[in-house]
Amino acid sequence: MDFLTIALISISVTIVLIIVGVPIAYSIGVGTVGAILFGLGVAPLTRVGLIPFSVFHSQNWVPLPLFMLMACIIGETKIGENVFNAANKWLSRVPGGLLVSSVVGQGMMAATMGNSGTTILTVGTIVAPEVKRLRYNTEFSMSALLTGGVLGPLIPPSVNMIVYAVIAQASVSKLFLAGIVPGILLIVMMAAFIIIVCKRYPDIAPTPINVTWKERLSSLKSIWPVLLLMTGIIGGIYSGAVTATEAGAVGVVITLIIAVTSFQFRIANLKRAMTQAATLTAMLSMMIIAVNCFTYIIAVSGMSNALSSFVSNLEISPLMIIIVINVILLLLGFVMDGLAIMMVTLPLFIPIVVDLGFNPIWFGVLVCVNIEIALITPPVGLNLYMVSGAFGIPAAKLMRSTVPFIVLLIIFLGLLIAFPGLSTWLPNLSVSS
Repeated sequence: MDFLTIALISISVTIVLIIVGVPIAYSIGVGTVGAILFGLGVAPLTRVGLIPFSVFHSQNWVPLPLFMLMACIIGETKIGENVFNAANKWLSRVPGGLLVSSVVGQGMMAATMGNSGTTILTVGTIVAPEVKRLRYNTEFSMSALLTGGVLGPLIPPSVNMIVYAVIAQASVSKLFLAGIVPGILLIVMMAAFIIIVCKRYPDIAPTPINVTWKERLSSLKSIWPVLLLMTGIIGGIYSGAVTATEAGAVGVVITLIIAVTSFQFRIANLKRAMTQAATLTAMLSMMIIAVNCFTYIIAVSGMSNALSSFVSNLEISPLMIIIVINVILLLLGFVMDGLAIMMVTLPLFIPIVVDLGFNPIWFGVLVCVNIEIALITPPVGLNLYMVSGAFGIPAAKLMRSTVPFIVLLIIFLGLLIAFPGLSTWLPNLSVSS
């Protein structure tokens, strides 16, 4: 049996193990080690043993624990609550203002947390009681909250973009900048959709409430921490003053000072934040090590070269190939977790994208959107079940009400494919590029 066939079997075994619920790192590890032993013998395992060192020696990996810690510190404060309250006061007169505020709030929190799950829970714990108090339609409201979680990994800093950068050997700073314009566009699209629906179907949302200009202006006083972090991180990277790693370190220090001086952040809070950040970082690190071992198998077997040659010989346009890749990612989202999709497919797809002449930074934004759609689509959508469990909504009802938002996300993905400049314009302008 040739090694290419063994590599194909390894991939199949890995996917099956992931689908049946084996942790991603273990699934990839079993498939990789099995392929090496059957195809190459024991000797190449020495090369695999060096992979953890090479992964953690990469500068692309360093921002991950820093931004994880920053997000966990923010989770121990009331920064998210203040951001939502300010957005709600300014958007109170808009049809479905509470839901539009939740989307804007998630967008602002995404600029400090970088993870969809924590962004959803941070804003959702504030929105859910208001939905009940103001008698909004619960299913539609929670679907809007669930879909807004896509902003978490899209607007920098983004954990998913850091993972992509490590796998694709791409610039973290450029990826961060590439997500800003698409993130703003998605906020506008979601807000417009919610306003149109609430105006068309008044029963979904009550009559907008009046808020005085004094209350609106006063609410701005409480969002300065987020504005400071956004300016420091995004502005620093855009101007070239700091790298993504340095921005992560600066962000942690600024967040810690703000938390201690303004939100009664103490030793107990720090211990919880550091424990959570360490746990999440360790989990992702295991996955990254496993996928680098997997990439080694793909390279040794010649599979990536064979696949690239096959695609190059197809009589279809390069753009159509990108569309097919995105359709594959969307379909995999029905049976696999987003990170699992990234870990298994990127070693195969990135060489194809590069060989076709496409910008890997642009493709990284497409991947981040795809894996977030995977998190809200059944039967595996983790965020879908998280919202269902956390806020007491039957999963079946939440699934039905989320369908229009998924359609909106697919339209958004189509715009990013049709107009690559939405993702590449800002990185090309920046000093750091």
